Amino acid sequence: MSLPTGATEVPEPTTAERIHSLLSTTSSLTVRALGEHHHLDTPVSVHGSRLRLRTALDDPLTTAAAGATDGLAVVLDITDVSPVAVRDRVRARLTLAGRLHLAHLTDDGLGVHLRVNVAHAVLATPYGTGAITADDLALAAPDPLARHEAALLTHLADDHAEALDVLTRLLDPAVLAHEPEVRPLALDRYGLVLRLDHPHGHRDVRLVFPEPARDTDDFGHRMHELLAAARYGLPVHRH
Repeated sequence: MSLPTGATEVPEPTTAERIHSLLSTTSSLTVRALGEHHHLDTPVSVHGSRLRLRTALDDPLTTAAAGATDGLAVVLDITDVSPVAVRDRVRARLTLAGRLHLAHLTDDGLGVHLRVNVAHAVLATPYGTGAITADDLALAAPDPLARHEAALLTHLADDHAEALDVLTRLLDPAVLAHEPEVRPLALDRYGLVLRLDHPHGHRDVRLVFPEPARDTDDFGHRMHELLAAARYGLPVHRH
């Protein structure tokens, strides 16, 4: 992707913010430990550079963590998948390394909370790879739209196809030459990413909001501003 002539750097969440957002919205992950892969269906709580997971009392990870005095070396794998159906739905792959500790029983007494002290993390996307330390993660916060992104994107895709058509007026005509299917791929407080699917490939374009969105209500205002810009030919940053 390239910037239009004369454009400044397009604002985007930092790698640490993206990782925090992904951790706070995931519902499943894979833990690599002791030469095995353990798939967990569990939300992740982020507390600084520490993560909290829930497992069953009889889960092998629970037993292994209980027997590791200094913590169990683990690698966590999380895949970020677009909530909207597009070709190649994987938006990012996150890998975290750290040590796993037994924390405490869950409130209902039916499971166990495990704590992962993160050492470092790597986020790989189609556009590049970024790495952060535990300190970077501790200082970051999730994007304010992260927990609502899936619902907002699917609503836009399923109920507002006409709005997507209007937004294509903001794109370089060259990227629309082969009449691609346009679908919403991602969003954050800084803007909306559209996926342009061609018969033999795809291209992603970021449309930047005039001002960052503070919450979901503010996101609605930012979208109306983009649509107004498209209808009246006003300039908008894209990348």
